[in-house]
Amino acid sequence: MKQAAVRLDFNNLMADRIGSQGLSYSEIEGAGKLVSRAVEWFYTRRAKGKMDFFDLPARAECLKQSLGLARIMKGKFEDLVVLGIGGSALGTAAVQAALSPWEYNHDRKARRGRPRLWVLDNVDPEKLRGVLSLLKPGKTLVNVISKSGTTAETSAQFLWMRAWLQRSLKKRWARNLVATTDPAEGLLRQIVRDEGLASLEVPPGVGGRFSVLSPVGLFPLAMTGVDVASLTAGAGHMRKRTLDENPWRNPARLYGLLQYLLYQKGYRINVMMPYSEALYPLADWFRQLWAESLGKRTDSRGQMVETGPTPVKALGATDQHSQLQLYMEGPRDKSVTFLRIGKFRREASIPRAYPRHRDMAYLGGKSFSDLLNAEARATAMSLAKNGRPNCSFMLPEITPHVLGQLIFLLETATAFAGGLFDINPMDQPGVEEGKRYAYGLMGRQGFENRKVEVEKFEAGAMDKYIV
Repeated sequence: MKQAAVRLDFNNLMADRIGSQGLSYSEIEGAGKLVSRAVEWFYTRRAKGKMDFFDLPARAECLKQSLGLARIMKGKFEDLVVLGIGGSALGTAAVQAALSPWEYNHDRKARRGRPRLWVLDNVDPEKLRGVLSLLKPGKTLVNVISKSGTTAETSAQFLWMRAWLQRSLKKRWARNLVATTDPAEGLLRQIVRDEGLASLEVPPGVGGRFSVLSPVGLFPLAMTGVDVASLTAGAGHMRKRTLDENPWRNPARLYGLLQYLLYQKGYRINVMMPYSEALYPLADWFRQLWAESLGKRTDSRGQMVETGPTPVKALGATDQHSQLQLYMEGPRDKSVTFLRIGKFRREASIPRAYPRHRDMAYLGGKSFSDLLNAEARATAMSLAKNGRPNCSFMLPEITPHVLGQLIFLLETATAFAGGLFDINPMDQPGVEEGKRYAYGLMGRQGFENRKVEVEKFEAGAMDKYIV
């Protein structure tokens, strides 16, 4: 059976549609040499194992490993706690929010014997205490995710949850903990060996923000009943499309190229605006993917460029009443990427009432999806008529297969855009710098000089600039 496909509608980016603020066909065609160079760069890095996310849909062991452990753990736990930050958490949270029923965490019947999911992606003690108060140690499975095992936030969470399990379960605590980490190296892998923990492997060449289609995301999602086989198959379907060397038929390369060209025209902000509450957390995931991958100080030759588009998230129709005014009439530095749904999984009709009040009566008999999709169409056209570029990813419906397509498309587009910007989309040196200062402040051995540097910097602050 032919699967429904994600489509990219970029009419409202084109100059013959929105005027001189848009892109011309000749501009896109004229980028041919740049595209060819980026394609060569992409495949060269892939050959060196620097783009391993691209081959995840074809790696059966990732899916097999995740499903196998999920089957062993099935029915044993009432709660699943994921410990991770950034890419170790955002993808899982986004997919679970998109594919699980709204009432999943609040209704036992909706879960059908599966555990509630708690993604602890921060170290706010109030949140940690609050979630812990809802859990029973013997019925809680903890999945700690860290490739190295040295991420400060995740390490702190792990130590805290480990002690909580030990207090109640004594020597049996290890049965309630799964570690997802590097297959051979790193501190967490050493702890797995020493403590005899169940574990899953993160492929060495897969970075955190590109890891949702690895055991990082597949295991916890399988535990909550997501059809991860279909999710992976959808990614594989999109992978075949992204191998097309003609960018006009390759939605990932085309989206990356369009956003790059818009950036050159001064559109430095990319707003992702799903017209679906279920896809709103996906915009969170995309923000990290886009920002951490493309925001770089230097290019591939070490030259200072300080480049990178800024991702912003919005929600239709909610943010038509908050952010849209800025996008419609403010600085011409933003393009909008809509996520639009053809068919919603649930429907609700608007009752007929007040026939004499025309300003309300017109809604009666329509569906809420009619209203939401009308808002999406109207917003896209209004932006276009005002010369504001926007495009839409058209999702026929929200299913694991369709979502897998979209995730892989956005990952590949981001990596390809790295080649266009001539930067490394796989590292995050700016994040690492802050980590090192935090290590020093927390007393980690070998980072004492970082603490001294912070204290010296803070000591230089002047009272006259504190109100």
